[in-house]
Amino acid sequence: MKKPSNLQRLLGYAGSHKYLTYASWVLSALSALLALVPYWYIWQVVREVLAVAPDLSLAQDLVRNGWMAVLFAVIAVLVYIAALMCSHIGAFRIATNLRLAAMEHIVKLPLGAAERFGSGRLRKIVNESSAATETYLAHQLPDRAGAIATPCGLLVLLLVFDWRLGLLSLAPVLLAFLIMMMMTGARMRQKMKEYQNALDDMSNEAVEYVRGIPVVKTFGQTIFSFKKFKGSIDRYQVWVIAYTKELRLPMMLYTAAVNGVFGFLIAGALLLTQDGVTPEFLLDLMFYIIITPIISVTLTRIMFQSENAMIVDDALQRIDSVLDLQPLKETSHPQHPKGSHLELSHIHFSYDGKNEVLKDISLTIPAGQRVAFVGPSGGGKTTLADLISRFFDPQGGNVKIGGVDVREIPKEELMDTVSFVFQNSRLIKASILDNVRLGRSDATREEVLEALHNAQCDDILEKLPQGMDTVIGTKGVYLSGGEQQRIAIARVMLKDAPILILDEATAFADPDNESRVQAAFSRLSQGKTVIMIAHRLSTVANADHIYVLQDGEIAEHGTSRELLEQNGLFRKMWDNYQTSVQWKVAKEA
Repeated sequence: MKKPSNLQRLLGYAGSHKYLTYASWVLSALSALLALVPYWYIWQVVREVLAVAPDLSLAQDLVRNGWMAVLFAVIAVLVYIAALMCSHIGAFRIATNLRLAAMEHIVKLPLGAAERFGSGRLRKIVNESSAATETYLAHQLPDRAGAIATPCGLLVLLLVFDWRLGLLSLAPVLLAFLIMMMMTGARMRQKMKEYQNALDDMSNEAVEYVRGIPVVKTFGQTIFSFKKFKGSIDRYQVWVIAYTKELRLPMMLYTAAVNGVFGFLIAGALLLTQDGVTPEFLLDLMFYIIITPIISVTLTRIMFQSENAMIVDDALQRIDSVLDLQPLKETSHPQHPKGSHLELSHIHFSYDGKNEVLKDISLTIPAGQRVAFVGPSGGGKTTLADLISRFFDPQGGNVKIGGVDVREIPKEELMDTVSFVFQNSRLIKASILDNVRLGRSDATREEVLEALHNAQCDDILEKLPQGMDTVIGTKGVYLSGGEQQRIAIARVMLKDAPILILDEATAFADPDNESRVQAAFSRLSQGKTVIMIAHRLSTVANADHIYVLQDGEIAEHGTSRELLEQNGLFRKMWDNYQTSVQWKVAKEA
């Protein structure tokens, strides 16, 4: 089956507005043809001037021809404006529907897939790639229709007056077109993809650098602490300079060819007038000198349209990279969990299908138990928790909640069963009330206020001008990381799910906020099955059971007392943690 073209795909998002897109092409082509008519009247003016010179009083049609040239120029502009109005309405509809389709698909994706893709990259693809199609549809396609109509009209005009001068005018056009094909072929498409990749890389690293500025200032580091950011800038510089040098010669040749039509006309005129210059030939030559600059403008427009077509092709490929991500399969025979106990049986998982992150993990967590996952970075702690929340599905084994495989539990019910608090909980730009209500949209103000109170947020509400109706992120209203974490805990409290996952939830909290967050957790975790992931071993010392993960396997498990007595990996981690806690900053004498 033949793959639809990019244009066919884009028009598929237009709905009934695609007819406006078609109309814009017709109007743009008509405008291009009308724009040639004034040149005919200008030629009439020149012919009459030459005929009656030096006594211009004998001219009868100068004013009429002049006004007719102005009239058709104005009509051409008005028709072009109408074309752009039609194209913009269609382009806006297509860009909107494209964004909606991408966002609707993203919403269906498992949270883990979206997180691994990167929120910054997803935002850039949805916003900038759809914007690229908007520019293409609103401006480039109508201009392409005009660029096609213009040479057709020009061809008639060039050959009507003097076919010999007309062919001479077309010679540099053919040469410039051949050079342009060299610059806009398959190699150029690959270069455009590399260019967009370099921009993406530099943009992502810039965001990470900006986020890390507080760390740079705190520890007195320089930009070279962020080698990836500097490296992305250096790679972009090398690529751009090399690419510019590569296109320098063909661009020089193209510019010389497309603007060299006067050289061809003058050389041809000298050859054709060896037996003398006639008034008719001089008149025709002046007409060609007047009208041939349109050729260079039209060819340059076509060249940039080819470049923009490649940009759109790359943009659609990036949108496809999102649309090609498959949502998790929904069960046709939904089942409902009976309780909040967890069973993980022979779990195998890999992100890339090659390197296993989890290897034959089996464990059971009784309802109401507080369990901790600890271990070295990269051991698989967060990945294991993600599988319980069904951010991903394992390649082998199964995860059961209340005796039911999570793949058989309806998505909405699973989300009501499992709550999670991340180390960098996010709040949306809305009121605190609306942020907390994300946990349960039908909650009353009193229920939200109670959840905020239980989450130790009273001090936050007291300092805000409008309490829980204060919109975060506007008019200088910003919250610290620890304060945002407590708002997120209030949201989870309002949701009141029986299973709670805490992933490094106090990692970046200051001492005051940490004590409040810990108090909120104590209130939140009452009567729930709790899974904690932490590097601060003091926060999990009182857990009912601790699983130590290393290299995707359970290296040890038991209570903290049992693990310390084993003198294994946990004991080593504990001793290192205690040593770090006892470090003091020496004062200068």
